[in-house]
Amino acid sequence: MFDLSPADVMPRSVSRSDLQNSALRALPQSVEFQRAMTAYGRPPLVLPEHDNMVVTRRTLLDRFDVAMINRAPLAEPQQLFSTLRQSVLKRVPIILSPERPSPELGSLGAVPLLSPASVALLQIAPCSDTRRAGLHQKWRNRLNHATGHDLRVTRQNMPDNSEHWLFKADLIQQHQRQYRSWPVPLTLAYARENKGQAKLFQALQGKEILAAVLILRHGDSASYHISHTTALGKVLSAHNLLLWEAISWLAQKGCRQLDLGVINTEDAPGLARFKLGTGAKVSQLGGTWLFWPPMGRLLAPLARWDRRMMSATP
Repeated sequence: MFDLSPADVMPRSVSRSDLQNSALRALPQSVEFQRAMTAYGRPPLVLPEHDNMVVTRRTLLDRFDVAMINRAPLAEPQQLFSTLRQSVLKRVPIILSPERPSPELGSLGAVPLLSPASVALLQIAPCSDTRRAGLHQKWRNRLNHATGHDLRVTRQNMPDNSEHWLFKADLIQQHQRQYRSWPVPLTLAYARENKGQAKLFQALQGKEILAAVLILRHGDSASYHISHTTALGKVLSAHNLLLWEAISWLAQKGCRQLDLGVINTEDAPGLARFKLGTGAKVSQLGGTWLFWPPMGRLLAPLARWDRRMMSATP
């Protein structure tokens, strides 16, 4: 059923204390992402005094420079703002999207822009039996359904090809579902700069490709990046099989967490059920804030209007 690539590594044991105490970085805060952005031509700013926090920059509407801090834990936001005021970003609007709810940002001069989203985080158990036991019953049934149809799963490094069928399918899907993913050149830069860390899993019936999943590894974590399933692939539950094989491979590599991305139970309930069916847990992010150093605390009164919106769900 599975085409193995060379140089597989035996699983390494991970203690419970390791799982609880070691910080796992989200993809936008990883060294791997820094390499990709640099190769992409947009080297980020790294703040060593704040646990190597990654700050990216972009231009909006071809005229407005902004900085972005995405999925970073904000242990000391007041000190962070002090650092930003003294850095090259001291006059640049900064968009912050913390890893966890941080309502205290409002009292420090940041203004809320968007309420917190939630992501699905799967803690990967080293033991296959434990991972399977964590699956929801319907998800497990679909996995069994897929394995009964003699599907073949392949695994390879993501080809350095901007015309790859998965990219084309994803661009169509983005347009249909009205969301935006990474630019294709950035994904290819990630694969080139982080050898073996961008893995493409594909499910085939005969020579026909039914589904694909692209997983990006970063440190002891990984992120579910791009996926697509054909109509027949959906009928045969190929996506369940692919994700299961990807999780199993990540466990072999010692990865402890898979970030399955944002879940939206209102606009995409089916996708949310699929992600949570793996046994993943919901983790609330910290919303999106605007901090503009020249304004200091002058914007704080505006933030207090929406403080409840940016707090953790009870």
